[in-house]
Amino acid sequence: MTVTRLLDQDRPAIAFTVDGEEIGARQGDTLLTAILAAGLGAVRLSEFGDGPRAGFCWMGACQDCWVVVEGRGPRRACTTLAEPGMVVARR
Repeated sequence: MTVTRLLDQDRPAIAFTVDGEEIGARQGDTLLTAILAAGLGAVRLSEFGDGPRAGFCWMGACQDCWVVVEGRGPRRACTTLAEPGMVVARR
């Protein structure tokens, strides 16, 4: 799944790292939006064996988009804003 940015292309660009790969985002993007817009595909693999997951509710109510942010621990990608220099690991 790839997300195509249609709006807010004029927001300042930022960069952060996902699984050792630097990706670009826009200030104000959530981690989920940035990861999908960068074309990285799934945010994580399901812990229940039903394949890759790319978020479900997009509002922090489900358990589908957990990532690990260095120095902060597990976070929901859909409610965590991307920050310059952030280091993120998908599960």
